Amino acid sequence: MRRAALLTAALLVAAVSLVGCAKDTGSTGSGGSTGAATECRRNPSPTGGTTPAAPPVGGAGTNASALRVGLSYDVGGRGDASFNDAAAAGLDRTKAQLGVTQVKELTAAIGESEDATAGRLRQLVTDGYNPIIAVGFKYEPAVEAVAPGAPNVKFALIDSTANDLPNVTPLIFAEEQGSFLVGAAAALKTKACHIGFVGGVQTPLIQKFEAGFKQGAKAVAPDIKIETSYLSQAGDLSGFNDPAKGGEATKGELDAGADVVYAAAGASGSGAFRAIKAASTPQAPKWGIGVDSDQYNDKTLADVRNVIMTSMVKRVDVAVYDFISAVASNQTNNIPKVFDLKVDGVGYATSGGFVDDIKSQLDAYKAQIISGAIKVSATPEQ
Repeated sequence: MRRAALLTAALLVAAVSLVGCAKDTGSTGSGGSTGAATECRRNPSPTGGTTPAAPPVGGAGTNASALRVGLSYDVGGRGDASFNDAAAAGLDRTKAQLGVTQVKELTAAIGESEDATAGRLRQLVTDGYNPIIAVGFKYEPAVEAVAPGAPNVKFALIDSTANDLPNVTPLIFAEEQGSFLVGAAAALKTKACHIGFVGGVQTPLIQKFEAGFKQGAKAVAPDIKIETSYLSQAGDLSGFNDPAKGGEATKGELDAGADVVYAAAGASGSGAFRAIKAASTPQAPKWGIGVDSDQYNDKTLADVRNVIMTSMVKRVDVAVYDFISAVASNQTNNIPKVFDLKVDGVGYATSGGFVDDIKSQLDAYKAQIISGAIKVSATPEQ
């Protein structure tokens, strides 16, 4: 009995010693998190940071009151707190500043046929609206089908080119450049050296957001760990309008150890922010990064604004406003080929003051991108 007791005591001491070693080394097992800060090797930030003011686009003070503007939203429509709302903000600005009063707004339905999408544009043409703005790459086939039969109607297509049709103005953005900056912000702010990306639909467009985010994060912290999730695959646009699925994917990334998550997922981002808020504590704060609009200032997200660290601002509002202004002044040739950092077409938001302490570093990266010293890829590394 005495020998057995001694053996048991020895085994207990060994077990306690092993547990102590695991705790001291910060081991987290397979992807878990201890909640403790993890050392993150960070590169020195670039020097400088002064960038030239963006040149004005469109005709300031143009009178567009004679125009009848048709706008067809992507899935989620006005009120999605993201992409569509950015387009709506541009339209609203034309009402306030350019005198636009005649407007018709329509919205895509989840899973609708291409005939239904094209039919919505044909309805706007038949009803005498000109110009017509199609919000989102899903409209490319519809614009290609409708625009040639309405040569006197000026169309704008956001996020796609429509085969360079003469009466179609593409409104294209350098999403990867803005995403680089919020990726850098995530890497500068993370305590776990572990961040995440949630994409709405796995398409080349949303992969531009992923690519820039990862490149920016690794420019700051080369060894950072990055989780990646997509809510739906190409052809299924439900990933842009499923907050429950956005919350579930985000929770999975937080459970894996990420403490900053970038949600490029349209209306699904609201679910991501609520998952982040639920997981955040004063001792172990978690952060979300918004997309397209400055989501900190969105009234529908007021209950989660305290976890929205910044947003990648895609100035769809500027593009919509500039296009309508350019149509009114017959200057559509002045629209930028790409709305990038140089023309303030993308950027990052500072609302809430959560990135004030790293703003000089982010602006230094911005200046390097504008100068060409940093080239941002539009496709994720495999």
